[in-house]
Amino acid sequence: MRPEVNSDRRRTVVVTGASAGVGRAIAHEFARHRWNVAVLARGEAGLKGTVRDIERAGGRALAHQVDVADADAVMRAADETAKEFGGIDVWINVAMVTIYAPVQQTSPEEYRRATEVTYLGQVYGTLAALKHMQPRNAGAIVCIGSALAYRSIPLQSSYCAAKAAVRGFIDSLRSELLHDGSQVRLTMVQLPAVNTPQFDWARTRMPRRLEPVPPIYQPEAIARHVYQAAHTAPRELWIGFPTWKAIIGNMLVPGWIDGYLARHGYRGEMTNQAAIEGRPDNLYDPVDTDPGAHGRFDDRSVDTVSAADPKWLKFGLAGALGVVAATALLAVEAQGRAHGRRRVAKR
Repeated sequence: MRPEVNSDRRRTVVVTGASAGVGRAIAHEFARHRWNVAVLARGEAGLKGTVRDIERAGGRALAHQVDVADADAVMRAADETAKEFGGIDVWINVAMVTIYAPVQQTSPEEYRRATEVTYLGQVYGTLAALKHMQPRNAGAIVCIGSALAYRSIPLQSSYCAAKAAVRGFIDSLRSELLHDGSQVRLTMVQLPAVNTPQFDWARTRMPRRLEPVPPIYQPEAIARHVYQAAHTAPRELWIGFPTWKAIIGNMLVPGWIDGYLARHGYRGEMTNQAAIEGRPDNLYDPVDTDPGAHGRFDDRSVDTVSAADPKWLKFGLAGALGVVAATALLAVEAQGRAHGRRRVAKR
């Protein structure tokens, strides 16, 4: 289902966390399709670079230097965007921060900050979008999640918990919108590991440099699926086989995965290189550079990735279970017939 728009204006998307990484790639993808693109981020240099990318790709850009943890600022950005472009058709919540550290080495203040940005930032963005979509009874809101919304891993408890909270929030809101007969659509896109600059920006107490857990995908591959999800609005979209494996595996054998991550999770999130002492992080303030969408893992990253609406995976699983059940039933019936023939023969 395509977002409804007036025929006399370009469609408009708002992307939070758009100065780098997945958010920046998403902004560029919509610009390629000639959308108006409003971008929210804290860093001035990254925002300017994103605006240049959008305009070179054929879109119209509007930048808001905003911290998504500031609800009033997010609402003002939405109001200014709607005034400038005549409405908001799609809103995409991407902004996030994280802390790499064991739970007992993460302070209450750090948990609060990660929650304000990664969870409440999506809540505030959604509220701002609804303010402008509900009166028109049209639009799509896309929340960027992660396989970690279902299956937490060690050393990122603040991030995993925030993504799980987003999923709970969206599920509640979806039921309310259905109750109200609203045509505003909600989608949560669950991501695999992506090659973004966050691994050099995230606050860390680990002894070695950070890396995403392979396989790693380029942000443009993710952005293409997000663009489609904004139009088709599946309930959820799971991108990449690692995402499907993590989510379904956690449904089936969560205890086994707990043990596996205890043995291998720490090593999988760090390289063999020593951590860079004194490097800045973006937990409270932006690292105000313009790195683009990519991190330092281009040589290990894949340019394409598959995605699926999990309802089709569930249908497939149900079908497979049906085949197993039917096979078992036929085997039981065959065994019964054979037993009956043996009893007749004995007579």
